[in-house]
Order: sequence, then C-alpha cells, then structure tokens
Amino acid sequence: MQLLNLTNTVNFMRLRIPALVLSGLLMLGSLGSLAVNSLNWGLDFTGGTLIQVGYEQPADLAAIRKQLANSDFGDAVVQNFGSSQEVLIRIAPREGVKAADIGDQVVATLRADGTPVEKQRIEFVGPNVGDELSEQGGLAMLVALICILIYVAMRFEWRFALGSVAALIHDVIITLGLFSVLQLEVDLTVLAAVLAVIGYSLNDTIVVSDRIRENFRKIRKATPEEVVNESLTQTLNRTIVTSLTTILVLLALFFKGGALIHGFATALLFGVVIGTYSSIYIASSVALALGVSKEDLMPPEIEKEGADQEPLM
Repeated sequence: MQLLNLTNTVNFMRLRIPALVLSGLLMLGSLGSLAVNSLNWGLDFTGGTLIQVGYEQPADLAAIRKQLANSDFGDAVVQNFGSSQEVLIRIAPREGVKAADIGDQVVATLRADGTPVEKQRIEFVGPNVGDELSEQGGLAMLVALICILIYVAMRFEWRFALGSVAALIHDVIITLGLFSVLQLEVDLTVLAAVLAVIGYSLNDTIVVSDRIRENFRKIRKATPEEVVNESLTQTLNRTIVTSLTTILVLLALFFKGGALIHGFATALLFGVVIGTYSSIYIASSVALALGVSKEDLMPPEIEKEGADQEPLM
C-alpha cells in the first residue's frame, strides 16, 4: 500500500462535466447531420460506371482527375490498373444516363487536349457492399460491442465495461458525423479506418482501466476521483508518445498518400485524437459517475483451509 502524492498529479477529472457536455453536443450534432445530410457514400456502396483506358505513356493520375473535375466528373475515382499506362476510372451512377454514354463522355474528355487515349472497356458495376453485406456488417459491429462489454466486465468491472463501450460509440458517431458535415466520400478505406479507430480507442481505454484498477488496490487513502487522476497522469507519457507517433505517420499519408487514401488518413487522424480524448474523459468519467470504488476492484479474499478451526490446546 502507498500514499497518494498529489504534487505532480494532473486534475483531469476537474473538467469531466464540461467535457461530457461537449461530447453530448458533438454527438447530437453528428446524429442530426447523419439524419439530415446522411453520408456521401462512395462507389463501393453505390456502384457506378467503370471505364478502362490505355495511354501510350505512363499516365498522370493527378492531371486526369483535374480534367474530369473540370468536366463535371469531380466524383471520379482514378487509379492505375495493371501498369502505369492502364487507368481505371469509376463514375457514380447518374439518373437517366446510360453507362455507355457516361463512358463515352469520359473518354472524349480525356482526348480533348489531343492526348491519344485507347478506350478498352466500359461497363456498369454494382456496389461492392450490398444491402446484405451492410446488414451483416452492422450485426457484426453490434456483436463486437457486446463481446467487448462482456470481456471488460470480466477483466475489470462492469462500470469500466459500460465506460469502454460508451467511449467506442462516442468515437464512431462523432467520426461519422465529421464525414457527414463535410460531405467527405465514405468508401471501404474509410470503413476500415473507423474499425481501426475502434481498436485504437479500446486499447487506450484498457491501458487506462488497468492502471486505475492497480492504483485502487495499492493507494491507501484517496477518493475515486483522485485515484483516476493519478492513473491518467501515470499513463500520460505513454498516451502522448503513442498518439504523436501515430499522428506523424498519418500526416505523411494525408499529405503524400494521394487521393485514394485521403479519406482513410482523414478518418484515422480525427479518430486518434477523439479516441485519446474519449479514453480520458468518457470511459473514466462514466465509471466515476456509476460509482466505481476501491471495494469494487479489490481481489476476493481466499479463506485458508482450517483458518476457522480453533487451535488445539
């Protein structure tokens, strides 16, 4: 057992009420935007027209995207296919316009500056993520949250379990709300990033919860709020180093990774920040609000065999 040293402890929980109010407002705003604006689904979810073209020289993808954007094809997904001279272009479906007509317009746009472009194929493609897969994905997410709830409840305590799940739901809703407000395209890479945010946030929350449990058991005289503050302070260096190194990599992807992974990097950049925040101010605050205490986290006493027997005279 040890005494609590408050000299160098950061009083995180002093701001837990304003933080919870801020989070509540952000979640309401995100849900409102999702209800009104929905999400800007990409071709992975909507399907569209696929055009494959060939160039005599290695294709400049940035120049092709600019050409298409100037001709009202700003939503086009442009990528190399097989070699640097082969280009695959995907265009979202347009009401009342056939796939062949869209393809011819795209090829004409690419040839407008005199560049020889070979039209290789034009076809309509269905969405990679259909209704059945979307439903199964939603059910899988629900089952995952329930499993997380059960694991954390068994590993730590049910109050921490509810705090962990609340933090995960908080992170996902606000991250999707950002994409809804800014109308950024949501494709499979963004979905992968949201799942990565869940893993990152959960890992951070587990580390903090483990330290809180450890300090509840060894700090002799302290209120639950003081124990949580001490635990968060002790994990602060680890949190800063982990977050900064992750953000540095994501910044490189954001600025240098190209248009194809721009949404992925955006979702992860925002998710890392909001996930770090939620592990401090959501998971821990919910556990405190539910009344977590020293008695809840102490290991059960194991009665020794024969301890209740009277000593022989």
